[in-house]
Amino acid sequence: MNKGELFIISAPSGAGKSSLIQEIIKRGSASGFLIELSVSATTRSPRSNDIEGKDYFFISQEKFSTFEEEDAFIESAIVHGNKYGTLKDYVNSKLSKGINLILDIDVQGFHQIKRKNILNTSIFIVPPSIKDLKVRLENRNEDAPEAIDQRLKNAIEELNSASDYDFRVLNDNFDMAADELYNLIINRNVQNNEAKHISEVLEDLLSN
Repeated sequence: MNKGELFIISAPSGAGKSSLIQEIIKRGSASGFLIELSVSATTRSPRSNDIEGKDYFFISQEKFSTFEEEDAFIESAIVHGNKYGTLKDYVNSKLSKGINLILDIDVQGFHQIKRKNILNTSIFIVPPSIKDLKVRLENRNEDAPEAIDQRLKNAIEELNSASDYDFRVLNDNFDMAADELYNLIINRNVQNNEAKHISEVLEDLLSN
């Protein structure tokens, strides 16, 4: 059995990353390609619709601290006061079974994995503009205006790391972005998408 591959996908909040990942997993499953979304451990309390082992592994602060001391995470972060981490044993177990794994993590987590020289293919989802990103965040109706402004500031910082990733995919058209991700992850067609247009979009985004 061939070992599975690890894929890291990052993006600013509101860039459409989660929807694209769901689409890739759906297409992959339909084609017989073994691919799953990695499940993180977290100290936050489960919500009513959360499923243990499917959405997260819910653990105590003490357990999380023990895992940190044992260097059991390939990456970890604190988000809104709660800790999140990707367990080495979980990842290795999946990959050893031939399952390809997508890590939906932020730039901070990506850099941790990169420093540890863990083999992976990394992809950054680029939004078409800051204006478009703001509209998407507003349409989600999840955050107050102040929180949206903070997310947009964070987006600029995250976009500065886009060039550190192996590939960049522009999400100005969902179907085209999904096709491109499918080609990169499932078809392994790495004829780099790094069209001049993406570089120009990034340059424009970072000039804001």
